[in-house]
Amino acid sequence: MRFLRKSLTGLFLTAVTLGLMFYAGTMVREAVQARMSEEPRVPQARERVFAVNVAPVVFETVTPVLSAFGEVQSSRTLELRAASSGTLIDLHPDFVEGGQVTQGQLLARIDPADAQAALERAESDLLDAQAEQREADRAIVLAEDELQAARDQVALREQALKRQTDLVDRNVGTAAAVETAELALSSAHQAVLSRRQAVATAQSRIDQAATKLKRAQIALEEARRHLANTEIRAEFSGTLSDVTVVAGRLVSTNEKLAQIVDADALEVVFRVSTQEYARLLDDDGKLRRADVTVTLDVFGTNIQARGQISRESAAVGDGQTGRRLFATLDAPRGFKPGDFVTVSVQEAPLARVARLPATAVNAAGEVLVIGEEERLATAVVTVLRRQGDDVLIRARDLEGQEVVAERTPLLGAGIRVNPLRSEGAPAPQEPEMLELTEERRAKLRAFVEGNTRMPEEAKARILSQLSQDKVPASTVARLEERMGG
Repeated sequence: MRFLRKSLTGLFLTAVTLGLMFYAGTMVREAVQARMSEEPRVPQARERVFAVNVAPVVFETVTPVLSAFGEVQSSRTLELRAASSGTLIDLHPDFVEGGQVTQGQLLARIDPADAQAALERAESDLLDAQAEQREADRAIVLAEDELQAARDQVALREQALKRQTDLVDRNVGTAAAVETAELALSSAHQAVLSRRQAVATAQSRIDQAATKLKRAQIALEEARRHLANTEIRAEFSGTLSDVTVVAGRLVSTNEKLAQIVDADALEVVFRVSTQEYARLLDDDGKLRRADVTVTLDVFGTNIQARGQISRESAAVGDGQTGRRLFATLDAPRGFKPGDFVTVSVQEAPLARVARLPATAVNAAGEVLVIGEEERLATAVVTVLRRQGDDVLIRARDLEGQEVVAERTPLLGAGIRVNPLRSEGAPAPQEPEMLELTEERRAKLRAFVEGNTRMPEEAKARILSQLSQDKVPASTVARLEERMGG
C-alpha cells in the first residue's frame, strides 16, 4: 500500500512536469512566431538643429581705421657741444639729466681767461690800426701840400727863364744867366717828381692802414666770438638728456656735453605696407593729411594724442619694405621720445559696406545666410578691410538679411539652425507632457527597474517622473525607443 502511494505520487509529479514543459514550449513557439511575424520597428530619425549667433547685414558709410605700430620722437633735438676747449665752470643747477631749460638760458661757462686776453690784444691791435690810419691821412695832406709847393717853384723858375731869355734877345742879358735859369727850372721839375712820389707813397700807406684796420676789426670780432663761445646757452626751451659733464671738468673742442629735446614738438614715425600706403593717397597720388590717433598702453591706462600725417620718407631703405610715414602730434601730453605706441589712421570713407564679425567669413570669402525655413545658404562677399575682430564687406542682395556670426565645421548649406539674435536668446519652451495609461506606465516602470546598466540616480529620477500624472514626452519616447531596441 505504501509502495503504491509513492508510485502514484511520482507518476503525478512526472505528468505535471511534462505538462508544464509542454506549456512552456508552446509559449516559446508562439512568442517566436509572433516576433517573426511583426514588422521591424525602426526608430524615427529626427533632424538635428544647431543654435547659431546671427548678425544682420546693414550697409552704411564707414570710415576704416588703419592700425600700425610706431615710435615717438622729437622733431627738434639739439646736441650741446663745446665750441672751445677749457675748464668747465659756472655750471647751472638745471644742467642735469631731465633738467628743464628755457631759450637763451646760460647753462655752463668755459674758463674765459684765454679768450678775454685774446680779446684785449685784438682791441689793442685795433687801436694801433686806427692810429696808423689817422697818421696816414695826415701824411697824405702834407705830401699834397709839398707837391703843390714844388709845382709853384716850377712856375717861378719858368718865369725866371723867360725873363733871362727876353734879356738875351734884347742883348741885355748873358748866356750864362739863361743857362743858370734853365738848370734851376730842371731842379724844380725834379722836385715835383719827388713830391709826386711822396704823395703816391702816402696814398699806399693809407691803403695799407685801411687793410690793417680791417684785419684788426676781423680779429676783434673773432676774439669776441671766441669769448662768446665760452658760454653755453639753450637755443630753445626743452629738456636736457645725455648729460655727461660736471663742474671743473676739462672739455675739448666739439665735445658733446648734453642734448636738448623739445618735448612740445613731438612726432610719431611708423611704417605701413605698400597696399596700406596706396589707400592713403588722394586722387592726385599725393599723401593725404589724414588724422591719426596715437595710443600708449601703460598697464591698462591708455594715453592718447591726436595729430596728422605730415610727410613720408624719401626712400624705402635697405632691407626694408613698405613706406615710412611721419605724423605730428597736436597735444602730446604724457608722451616721451622713444615711446612705442599704436597708431590709428583714418582712411577715406567707404560707401555701402557692412561690418560683420571676422568669424562670419571664411578664407574663400563666403558667409552663411539664414534662408527660408531657417536653413543656411552660402553667399560670396568681397572683404574690403579687416578692422580688429571685424571685417568690412561688400556684397549684392544681402541688404537686411542675417548671416551666421560664428562659423563652425558643423555648419553648411542646407542645415537648419535656430538663430540667436543679438537682442537675446529665445525663451526656453515648456517640454511636452503626456498622460499615460496604467498599463503603459507599468511597462515603463518595469523596464526602468529591470535595467541593470542604468545608474541608481537616473533610475530614481525617471521613476519619480513616471509617478507623476503627466510625464515628459521626451522621456517616454527615449524609454520606448530603448525598449524597442
